[in-house]
Amino acid sequence: MSFHKFQANNLFTGTEMLSSEHVLVCDEDGKVQQIVWEQDAGDDIQKLEGVLTPGFINCHCHLELSHMKGLIPEKTGLIDFVFAVVTQRHFPDEEILEAIKVAESEMIQNGIVAVGDICNNLLTFEQKKKQQLQYYNLVEASGWLPAVADQRFERSLENFNALAKVGSASIVPHAPYSVSDPLWQLIKLYYQNRVVSIHNQETAFEDELFLQNSGDFVRMYKMMNLDTSFYMPSGKSSLQTYFKNLSGAAQVLLVHNTYTKEADLEFVLKERGYKSTSFCLCINANQYIEEAVPPIEMFRKLNCNIVLGTDSLASNWSLSILDEMKTINRFFPTIAVKELLGWSTINGARALQMESLLGSFEKNKKPGVVLLENLDVDNPSTLQAAVARRLL
Repeated sequence: MSFHKFQANNLFTGTEMLSSEHVLVCDEDGKVQQIVWEQDAGDDIQKLEGVLTPGFINCHCHLELSHMKGLIPEKTGLIDFVFAVVTQRHFPDEEILEAIKVAESEMIQNGIVAVGDICNNLLTFEQKKKQQLQYYNLVEASGWLPAVADQRFERSLENFNALAKVGSASIVPHAPYSVSDPLWQLIKLYYQNRVVSIHNQETAFEDELFLQNSGDFVRMYKMMNLDTSFYMPSGKSSLQTYFKNLSGAAQVLLVHNTYTKEADLEFVLKERGYKSTSFCLCINANQYIEEAVPPIEMFRKLNCNIVLGTDSLASNWSLSILDEMKTINRFFPTIAVKELLGWSTINGARALQMESLLGSFEKNKKPGVVLLENLDVDNPSTLQAAVARRLL
């Protein structure tokens, strides 16, 4: 059997940053065999300039919206962005399928090995059948009006049954402002042993809706001609209102969290703890839609499990976890490279229940091997010039 032997300036294992004296040994299929000292590695070592890391985990993507790249202007605000997606997403299937193929290829080239992918239809099914990436298919259910709960859930269930054939799958709520109480009750029946994601506190108006039934979501419902006279605000933040509905999930993935407050995090810690709750940051989407920045230092201070996502090409310039790290570095320049890489690899693998195969260079895992060129791990600012190159 032949082996791949990789040596670089640094080797990030998923949890540790090792020095240049270490060599990563994988078999010809990419399965990790061991990490050894250089003197014990034998011949045929590939000596590389940069940092070796496991493949990246993109915990939040909408592959099915890839055809909308550049279609919606930047900085519209979330309400007008959501309305634009709902009203402008319909294109000929051939165009959508080609955009999906190109977008998946972009992710592969950018070192991504697994994706938590939001699904509202089956347009990604044929591409996922090719098994070029690992997918956790997060099949959304949405419907703010109680009267449509059964119909919307049945559609989601059909999509779930199909997508479960091409990867892990779960039925998940779209967002607190788009799921009625009857729909929550139906979704909860499918939580067991699964990952459940939700778009959380992506705009300040979300809390306003739940605190006092005011703000821009009221305008959005009017734009959509929805009769919301049934709705009574809870008087609590969005997260503190709906979070009880996630109690049956094995892993909870809260996405965006741009306007999450410390009291919300303390509430999560009290209700379920952080061990099985992850906070997904999609900072480029926040910048694209609202020029916003999530409160990352707050999440770090409270030792939250942080993971990264790209969101969709409708709300981002690229599908690159490295680009997400670069933007975080611009706003938070003191966060160490090692910490950012942990969010991008092992944390993401755990959040998507893929840690037995991906996320770290442990024996018999097959996490992919990525080389980050032009990167000095002791100088986080060098991330800005870094380039990801997929080796395995």
